[in-house]
Amino acid sequence: MAHGTPSSSEEFEFWLNKAITWGEKTTLESQQDVCHHLPKLQEFLLQIYEIMNHMSPSVAIHRFPVIGQLLGRLCWNSFVIGHEDTRKALLNCLSCLHSNEPHSAVELKANKWIQNLLCHLFSSSDLGFHEDYKAIDQLGCMTSDYYEKLLKNIISSLIVLLRKDKTNPNSDKKEKKIVLSESAVLSLWLRHLPSLEKTVLDLFQKLIGIQSKSLKEMEQIIKDSFLVQAACHPSIFKIIDGVFRNALLECDGNFRVITVIRVFTHHFIKEYQKDNMQARFPLRAFFPCSNLALLMALLRVSLGLPFDVCLQHLQYITKMLKNEDGDKRSHGNVFESWFLLIHFGDWVDIAAEQLLTSESETSDDLLWLLAFYYNPSNENQERCRTMTEAREVHDTLIRLRRSVSISASDLKNIIEDGIKENNWDPCTLHLVRHLFVTFLIFSSEWHLITKDVIIYMTQTEEAANQVSDVLGRTLCRLDIPGMKNEPLIKIAYELLSSL
Repeated sequence: MAHGTPSSSEEFEFWLNKAITWGEKTTLESQQDVCHHLPKLQEFLLQIYEIMNHMSPSVAIHRFPVIGQLLGRLCWNSFVIGHEDTRKALLNCLSCLHSNEPHSAVELKANKWIQNLLCHLFSSSDLGFHEDYKAIDQLGCMTSDYYEKLLKNIISSLIVLLRKDKTNPNSDKKEKKIVLSESAVLSLWLRHLPSLEKTVLDLFQKLIGIQSKSLKEMEQIIKDSFLVQAACHPSIFKIIDGVFRNALLECDGNFRVITVIRVFTHHFIKEYQKDNMQARFPLRAFFPCSNLALLMALLRVSLGLPFDVCLQHLQYITKMLKNEDGDKRSHGNVFESWFLLIHFGDWVDIAAEQLLTSESETSDDLLWLLAFYYNPSNENQERCRTMTEAREVHDTLIRLRRSVSISASDLKNIIEDGIKENNWDPCTLHLVRHLFVTFLIFSSEWHLITKDVIIYMTQTEEAANQVSDVLGRTLCRLDIPGMKNEPLIKIAYELLSSL
């Protein structure tokens, strides 16, 4: 072997010839030759990496014209990539050739080649190395066992590569350069759950941080994350839903967490129901702990349902939830039912709308549904108290809707009396704010004084966040092409903007 600098053409020629020879022969002798040269090969690759790491991809390709051919041949040799340190060195070199923002045909071609190579490494269990199976058998290994371990080693190496300390000047560059296809990401998440959990937590924290600003922005971030598409695989959905469940329990049902769950589920269902040629997993596989009849009822699309049909369906949902809430049911059953309801919380918003825009005799059922949503625990009759206090507010709002006089002070007095005299607990106060916002949006004759009332209602940060949340959800639900909701959308948007 020539012993020059790593950039010498003689040394590149030596290793390229070796790679060609190793690829053409599958004898035991050739594989022994691979093993014999692996330490020197690893050293050579690391030296090349240190040089290329300070270059742009196009400069690196120009400096080392045969680098692509060499790396490609080595990556297709199962004995080379079966050596952990050599495999890491290969991944390092590949990362230096990938351009985050390609500016030339050469960089575009290199990106495509690297992406295809990574897809090949992560694809099937046999990784496509059919030509090497005889040599593997000669070493006394089962082919399937060998490739399974090999795949795990490759994934572990990539994880290590992506997780390097950000204080390392090699790190930011790699994070920008390693771009995997969606199929490769899905394969990675299915085989390495910590990487999936980290992605879900990062998304969750980002959504919590921007929630008060815009639900539309939340929706876009969720769409761009690829987690919605990946969640169509039950194993991944369960991990995501598990993160949501733990967050919900740890924060005692915080409304911000609930909204994240609602928005994510909404887009997951849209992705799941897309027309495609692939066989879909049954929805039962995604919600194995839930009442199937309740799940199917909550999945029903409310858009376009006649008023009486929608009301009957809400009664049906409430009836099933009450059954789960019966004395013979455990606390776990109640939580699972509430957790499922949270995923499809649009029905709760629809119940509030129907409560305040109709004079239905079924208002008790709708109030129970709202009370259950905001206060699922009925210890010490807390939910019963919430429902009683919500009933008083509801009846007063209905009387005001019938009245010919419109006064902001009437609405302000309800809130003041409830807080100071009735000592509303946080669950009741949240429910009442929901009723007030719904009343102000769907009672057109009250639109002139809505801003005044909203400002009075949102004197604390918590109140402002809760009211913004209800306004944002209502806006998303009403803003549907083809529906004649322009006046309602306008007032909801104006109120949200005023906050």
